[in-house]
Amino acid sequence: MRTGEPLPYVGDVLAALATGMWHWDTATGLVTVDAEAARLLGLPPERTTLTEAQARARLHPVDWNEITGVVQLAVAEGTLAEVRIRIMDEHGTVLRVVRSRSKPSYDPGRRAYELVGTLQEVTEPTPGTPAARSAVTGDWRRSREAFLLDAGRALAEARSTAEVLRVAGGLSMPGFTPDGLVVFGVEGDRLTITGQHGHQPRDMNPFSHMALATDYPATEVVRTGRAVYLSSPDEYKDRYPVTWPLARHFGRRSWAFLPLTVAGRTMGAWLAAFAYPVAFTPDERAVLTTVARMLAQALSRAEAAESERELTEGLQRSMLPSLGPDIPGMRLAARYIPTGGGLQVGGDWYDMIPLPSGRFALAIGDVQGHDVRAAGLMGQLRIALRAYASEGHRPDAVLSRASRFLHGITHEARDQQASDQRFATCLYVEADPATGMLEIARAGHPDPAVRMADGTVMMRPTAGGLPLGIDPDADYPTTRFALEPGETMMLCTDGLIETGGHDMESGWRRLRAILEDHQGDVEALADALVQGVHGPSSHHTTGPLADRREDDIALVVLCRPGEGCGCGDVVTVRPTVRRTLLSVAQDEPERIAEARQHVRELLHDWVSADQVDSAVLLVSEMVTNVLVHTDADALLLAEVTGDTCGRRLRVEVTDAGDDLPHRRRPGELASSGRGVMLIELLADGWGVDPRGEGKSIWFELYESGEADAGGGVDIEMDIDVDVDVDVEAALEAGAGEGAA
Repeated sequence: MRTGEPLPYVGDVLAALATGMWHWDTATGLVTVDAEAARLLGLPPERTTLTEAQARARLHPVDWNEITGVVQLAVAEGTLAEVRIRIMDEHGTVLRVVRSRSKPSYDPGRRAYELVGTLQEVTEPTPGTPAARSAVTGDWRRSREAFLLDAGRALAEARSTAEVLRVAGGLSMPGFTPDGLVVFGVEGDRLTITGQHGHQPRDMNPFSHMALATDYPATEVVRTGRAVYLSSPDEYKDRYPVTWPLARHFGRRSWAFLPLTVAGRTMGAWLAAFAYPVAFTPDERAVLTTVARMLAQALSRAEAAESERELTEGLQRSMLPSLGPDIPGMRLAARYIPTGGGLQVGGDWYDMIPLPSGRFALAIGDVQGHDVRAAGLMGQLRIALRAYASEGHRPDAVLSRASRFLHGITHEARDQQASDQRFATCLYVEADPATGMLEIARAGHPDPAVRMADGTVMMRPTAGGLPLGIDPDADYPTTRFALEPGETMMLCTDGLIETGGHDMESGWRRLRAILEDHQGDVEALADALVQGVHGPSSHHTTGPLADRREDDIALVVLCRPGEGCGCGDVVTVRPTVRRTLLSVAQDEPERIAEARQHVRELLHDWVSADQVDSAVLLVSEMVTNVLVHTDADALLLAEVTGDTCGRRLRVEVTDAGDDLPHRRRPGELASSGRGVMLIELLADGWGVDPRGEGKSIWFELYESGEADAGGGVDIEMDIDVDVDVDVEAALEAGAGEGAA
């Protein structure tokens, strides 16, 4: 400058400093480099233009991903983008490490980045040398604290031995990093290998099951509980000449063997081997010792958790049955999923019991609680149910005896601990495979659901009593209906319905949609029901799902093969007939509400809401008249036939009475006589058929094909009374919700 000569070009100065320049425009996808940058990239030293793919091929894939993230951050913060990049040759070998510094900018109009920067080779000091240690001396404490904090967090989050070993293998210690790790355990008087990193599995065979009396560093650590540091091969050879030949061929230069100690007990040893000499300064030994302590704690937690999980899953698996042999004429699938929190045991169960009559029984239930006590009671109750069923008792007697049994054993527990009062819900089904006839007794459990052959899904209300164990003298009435060919029945505990914040109503709607849409066999349907609530699971009856569950789940799916069931090899077209059958006894007026619910579910996709309300009103009227005006029981048969928007509903109510209904004109204050008038007003057709002993009164409705805006039944009559008194009498007797 004093001589007045011009300054050299910037490119010449950078070249003299072994620094290259580059330019990258993401809009064109081209990267331009000068001669020095080309040399650093492993290309001929001349100015050239590369495509993004060509430039990317010269960089380590991990570093390329880091570049894109750094560029976006630099643009957002208005700073320089700086990153270290490993340059690769065509064989995938690292040629050198370079530092890239650039000033990126973003053009919103072109939606592209433009970068101008430099490349400069980074000379890495040899690991383990004074230069390497001096490079981190100033930040040693900060780096060590950050490393230990990250390592402790990662090891604390590891849930299994495999995860702990994976975390240990990925540890990168500040200033010195081992390239070989081995975790040794102890089994009797032998050394075992729990896991390793940086070795071929067969290379570790000589060290597996080595006697603790052997002259080897790891065995000495286990025997004494003191660490062994070997800074050089000569030191290793001098101190352990017997086992030095086994370690020599690995080519390592330094070794650290540290005890894995928990609660004062040495459970094993940890080997960290280095490919370069390490002096093992006090700071380095402190880091290794701290890592060994954290590793021992993590392994201890993982082993305890795995032992507990294996024990509880084995306990639960031993209490749950296999489904046994195939049932001629039936297809059966079951699933059990324990709760996601705490112990993997609970009180839910299912069972399939062969009966002396040639029939079989299905039982599903839920003992209160999610602990070992609940699992124990579940096992006892399941055995008791199986014993009572095998003796040939009917479903009501099986549940009555089971309730007395559970009340007895929980009463003893209450005498010892007042807070331990348990009960159980249960649903017991006796099935005849030949006819499909089911006889059901229920103890406080959710009702079964049935998917008909045409895909219609209905909840099947069944008679029931108190949960088991509450009242030793409780009665359990039974309900009989037939599972028709092509129909599928689902039994489940409330965990499948109510999990995920749902109540019984919203949870049932969710399951109903799955049942309606599924067209596979019973195994696929069982998986679909579980996955629809909790996500993917296995085909096993036990085992945790990935997500966290509020309650255990037990599920049984029973199918009678036929068209629409999906149990055969060929999926056939679903028929267009759906029907429901319900018996209402004289002493069961509350079941009139169930009859109304049956009809509503049968017409769940009916176009006209007014017609649905009309059908429900007429069914309530017809069944109520049987209970009020005869001494017989009422048998309701409802059937839907035809295609959508052209369907017909036919309802028959049969009883054993001889009196035929006839039309009357009741006075204004009359308490009855309007049933026939309602049928004439609302039905498209009706009639009465004598049946020898008794009669059958029926009506038909034809789907209108037009949706109604309103939801009620609009009836104009020449009488000034709104509700049939016959219906009111049934409601006063306990029939449930209003009929109109």
